Amino acid sequence: MKPGSCWAVIAATALAPMLSGCFLLSTTRKLPVPKGPVTVQTVSPEELVNRLDQRWSALDSLTAKVEIQASVLHSQEGIAKDYTSVPGVIVMRKPEMLRVYGMVPIIRTQMFDMVSDGSRFTMYIPSKNKAIEGSNAVSTRSPNQLENLRPGFFLDALAVRGLQTSDRYSVTADVEVVEDAEKKHLYSVPEYILSIHRPEPGSQQDTPLRVVWFHRDDLLPYQQYVYDSEGNVETQVYYSTYGDFAGNKYPSKVTIKRPIDQIQIVLTVSSVVENQKLPPDEFAIKIPSGTQVQRMDAAPQGRAQ
Repeated sequence: MKPGSCWAVIAATALAPMLSGCFLLSTTRKLPVPKGPVTVQTVSPEELVNRLDQRWSALDSLTAKVEIQASVLHSQEGIAKDYTSVPGVIVMRKPEMLRVYGMVPIIRTQMFDMVSDGSRFTMYIPSKNKAIEGSNAVSTRSPNQLENLRPGFFLDALAVRGLQTSDRYSVTADVEVVEDAEKKHLYSVPEYILSIHRPEPGSQQDTPLRVVWFHRDDLLPYQQYVYDSEGNVETQVYYSTYGDFAGNKYPSKVTIKRPIDQIQIVLTVSSVVENQKLPPDEFAIKIPSGTQVQRMDAAPQGRAQ
């Protein structure tokens, strides 16, 4: 027998009765048992992606009436500045057309009106006799966090896009345990996690695009992360309280977080109409003569129009 082997045998011999309970005392305690959903659906990764693609393909336009509530976060100071919610309407048409306008609460006059064609945007603010025009891409960040917002994040948040032909994906299954503080219950939430990425030309590396979480009781998306070109989480979207809107399932609450900009926007949805015929001028803003126009993709300046 090799040196030291006898000690291994002695240790193993001594450990056996300890593990069998001869020397260890034990107590039994009750743990909370998470409640699971009544139905848990099982689909293949291909089926999950096909469902998402079919849903996206069937959507041509969307008009939603919402309450818009914005918050600016100052994480380092531990302060959040919440703005009063305003009623608004969001209109989108594929591939990249978007219009968002908000109204002053109670008196219902126009507060702002913004349109985008996917590459450039225009926002008109009547109360300030001001319009802002610029690129959807932010070249230089402003210390005013709200000025860094661009229309694109609304498109990313309103509907979960399907995959493009060149996209790759993977699907994992998990179970999240969440706590209901009011009812003092634990709930197990089975989920599928869809990771979407795109191969980089001439490289074995993939670029992360999005991650989408689905509840397995209804296979509807409840969370989505969108990444920027450098692999940072650019937009986090949370979908909750799905309701029936004109025969289609849609979340009644959409929470949008922009970690880099430290901005949060909550949309409370009251109505949704899909595939409505939109007039040609739906995505055009008429800026009155004499309005000061600020260019966001150049040095700030104003000109009379």
